[in-house]
Amino acid sequence: MIEVAPLIGLTLTLILTPYLAKTLKNAGVVGRDIHKPNRPEVAEMGGLALLITIPFALAPFLDAETARALITFLLFGVVGVIDDLTALKQSHKVALSLLAAVPAAFLGASSEVSVFGYTINLGILYPVFAVLFVTGSANLVNILAGFNGLEVGTSAIALAFLAAITDGPARWLALTGTGAALGFLWWNRYPARVFPGDTGTLSLGALIGLVGITGKVEVCAAVLLVPHFLDFTIKALGVRFGVRKHGRTEVMPDGTLKAPPYPSFLGLIMRRVRVTEPRLVAIVWGIEFILGLLVLALHLSP
Repeated sequence: MIEVAPLIGLTLTLILTPYLAKTLKNAGVVGRDIHKPNRPEVAEMGGLALLITIPFALAPFLDAETARALITFLLFGVVGVIDDLTALKQSHKVALSLLAAVPAAFLGASSEVSVFGYTINLGILYPVFAVLFVTGSANLVNILAGFNGLEVGTSAIALAFLAAITDGPARWLALTGTGAALGFLWWNRYPARVFPGDTGTLSLGALIGLVGITGKVEVCAAVLLVPHFLDFTIKALGVRFGVRKHGRTEVMPDGTLKAPPYPSFLGLIMRRVRVTEPRLVAIVWGIEFILGLLVLALHLSP
């Protein structure tokens, strides 16, 4: 019967997201869609829908491993809520993320990590690795963000491919996350009616890391986060994350995007290809899909 969990996640998110968006907007929890000429107000923190639907969909089928993973997922959601409401400093966000990831150390996963056919046994260091891995995954997804459907779409693709290469609790965690993400994406795609906020991006990123740990496909999960890691590295080397003081992406009169005056992965695409917001997001989705095919090929290779 667990087969219905992804469908429950998809259906509930489709229904719940517009209700939450309206409620949040009425409560003044909004953000400006800065990549539209008229900069409309859009409901923020819509990732609450994911925090509600994914655990609800899996609740009837919980085992100890899935329960611990969901606790970690929810704790990252709490960090996201705090960040959405208070605009945490990056260092504070990382510190709280490390605390939220502590349950990942007790998932009971094997201490062995398979790296392209070679096995590395981390022994007693594996719990520390698990905490850092989930923390990194959550914050990487949180960094590569800012355009309609970008974060949720890439996460849905990553989770779908992770579901294809795992089994047991990890597969159903990934499939349910995929279903819920797709339901949310219907309302978050261009033009967005709701933003996931850090509530959604941190929790979805954590979910990718948790599936990697529970499914013992850590390296595959890391490969799926390559665009996010590139964005992190480029920003870290270029502006040390102080991107706002350097200016933002501009929307030209014809709807195309002008790259921001600081280095970033998305900025590299904008400088090489004339793109509108939907096309930029589609390109990143395409890159993520290609990485998913690569992961599938690596997993199936002898």
